[in-house]
Amino acid sequence: MPKTSSIILLLIALLGLTVTAQEESLNKPPKVGLVLSGGGAKGLAHIGALKVIEEAGIKVDYIGGTSMGAIVGALYASGYSAQQLDSIFRTTDFTDLIQDNVPRSAKNFYEKDDSERYALTLPFENFKISFPQAISGGQNIYNLLVQLLFHVKDVQDFRKLPTPFLCMATNVETGEAILLDKGYLPEAIVASGTFPSLFEPAEIDEQVLIDGGVVNNYPIDQVREMGADIIIGVDVQHDLATRESLSSATEILLQINNYRTVNDMKRKSKETDIYIRPDIDEFSVIAFDKGSQIVKSGEVAAQNNIDQLKELALVQKNHPKPRKIIKAVDSLTINRMIIEGNDQYTRGYIKGKLRFNLAEKISFDDLRQGMSNLSATGNFKAIRYDLVSNGLGTDLVLKLKENPTKMFIKMSAHYDDLYKSAAMINLTKKNFLMKDDVASFDFILGDHIRYNMQYYLDKGYYWSFGINSKLTNFDADTDFSLIQGNFNVPSDPNIQRINIDVTDLTNQIYLQTVLQEEFAFTIGAEHKFLNYSTRTLNRLDENNEINLSTSNQRTTFENSNYFSAYSQIRLDTYDDKYFPTKGLFFDGDFHFYVLSSDFNENFSQFAIGKAKLGGTISLLPNLSLQLESEGGVKLGTSQVTSFDFVLGGFGNDFINNFVPFFGYDFFSLPGNSFVKGSGRLDYRFAPKHHALFSANFANIADDLFRTGDWFQEPTFSGYGVGYGFESFLGPIQLYYSWSPEINDGNFFVSLGYWF
Repeated sequence: MPKTSSIILLLIALLGLTVTAQEESLNKPPKVGLVLSGGGAKGLAHIGALKVIEEAGIKVDYIGGTSMGAIVGALYASGYSAQQLDSIFRTTDFTDLIQDNVPRSAKNFYEKDDSERYALTLPFENFKISFPQAISGGQNIYNLLVQLLFHVKDVQDFRKLPTPFLCMATNVETGEAILLDKGYLPEAIVASGTFPSLFEPAEIDEQVLIDGGVVNNYPIDQVREMGADIIIGVDVQHDLATRESLSSATEILLQINNYRTVNDMKRKSKETDIYIRPDIDEFSVIAFDKGSQIVKSGEVAAQNNIDQLKELALVQKNHPKPRKIIKAVDSLTINRMIIEGNDQYTRGYIKGKLRFNLAEKISFDDLRQGMSNLSATGNFKAIRYDLVSNGLGTDLVLKLKENPTKMFIKMSAHYDDLYKSAAMINLTKKNFLMKDDVASFDFILGDHIRYNMQYYLDKGYYWSFGINSKLTNFDADTDFSLIQGNFNVPSDPNIQRINIDVTDLTNQIYLQTVLQEEFAFTIGAEHKFLNYSTRTLNRLDENNEINLSTSNQRTTFENSNYFSAYSQIRLDTYDDKYFPTKGLFFDGDFHFYVLSSDFNENFSQFAIGKAKLGGTISLLPNLSLQLESEGGVKLGTSQVTSFDFVLGGFGNDFINNFVPFFGYDFFSLPGNSFVKGSGRLDYRFAPKHHALFSANFANIADDLFRTGDWFQEPTFSGYGVGYGFESFLGPIQLYYSWSPEINDGNFFVSLGYWF
């Protein structure tokens, strides 16, 4: 009997425990999962919906997202409030992020010159032209997310974030949906949003991944598996568009992506307990400029469900605490750098591009600049990096994916009043002879045949090495005094101007060291062959009348080889070569001519020194002022005049010591020394359209600095009014210029990049 009683008591106790557990289970607040779909710019509506969800008092226990939903969801899961997200996205330039625009400051001088010369660049492998896989590598987006998520950099399991999180991607090889809930958070969410053709595919754990929206744009099942009892879903996907709406390649690709996901949403929307569908059909997936309106649409849609949201908050019995404000981290200390994937580029080259020292505090701006420097080379398809704590500071694990394309074909076209019409085709080969190098050859066809060959071995922190060879030729009217006194040239006071043919072949070999991509010091040796000739003199008889019988004969007054040593200092922080709005510029050059073949039998050693200093400031949002001063002097008693300074005309990249000067035609004002000051007002009256006003003043003469005349009131002046347009072929500039000292004005035209 006692034994039976004990069994009965034990059964009663177990039954009581079961009833208690069931009661506790019934009273336990439900777990809430939040699902955020992809949709490009439309995903900004998630922020508006999150504002209302927070205000309703709901505690989100799990978050799952795809593409833009993954980005917003990850930031929210890391601890940011909806209001903080709103502030972040309002101050973000999405156009700059998506296009991966590399600032000019990230390019060294070779890269600056390269990017400002060609209108079209195409991969050229095995003598076949191909097209890039994508418009952007997503580097700017990745840099921003690394900084925003720095406070959770050591969380490798996304379930251990302040709010457990997951996102979806697509294996491009198998078409399989890939769940990402571990790893480095910025890398995972960027992979989830790599829209095909817009961004380069991502690689994680040897899988090639693209946008998760291709196969699973609304991961409701995965969030339920995390433990969610109630699902709140914010759906910003496109419905299938009509033919009238398919106006761009992006819209067509999105339509293809949506075939599957739109059908999936018929089921998934029914399984969503609180389904929020913002009214954003009027916005495109790239309408980031409409961000405020899209965020507001998300708020309105969530407010339409406010009663359900408040009821859920009551069931949760949650008393939400205000989210901690996450302070942006603006500096870090990198103690160790681990580089992976650099087969064709050395560690010294990569460290030289990054431009920061280990074990020293640097700003995130410095880190971002270093990554931009690497990206500007074009040598890497993807630059991904993890920041991981190591106890004393931070490890930088740099994971590089080198660009397999090593050969490119580049093209450009140009017209100006000096070189006339020209078309250029370029062949560029990277890793031409060794790691870290690049070789380039321009062949220029038009009114004048020219070429430009460059070889550059970039050694980063160390001295870089280069070889240049350039052939230039043109013809123009010039002042006769420029050649008077040369061999076979008569002294005739009746001749004012002649037509001159110029051929210049310049070969250089040099060493260069670069500081922060914007400052370079160069030393080198140069060979130059100069040929100046004219038909004008032979066509004049003793009465200074044209004699047609001599029309094909030439008078040559320079045909010499010159050998010199030179040095150059350059600083260039202009944000644009042709239409700068800010920055400084300095170019100092010194050539010492030590030897010549001496065609005119008048050579003795001499030197040419010249310098140019300028700066640009913004006076108003669309109005900038550029001020520049320059000067040059010939040192020595040599009678060679071929390197004298000659002012006149409009343009860039003149050879030798020809200097542009408004108000006068090309090569109008000669002398062996000069000083010049200039200014330009640039008013951008519409995107890419500029109204220009320029003025310049100068003194130029022989021995200007010895006589002290350089300090007197300017003898020459000129003015110009013009129009500029930033076209896909390069800048278009049209100028009318005049001078109060002469009666005739000049109209100058420049179409496309100068080369």
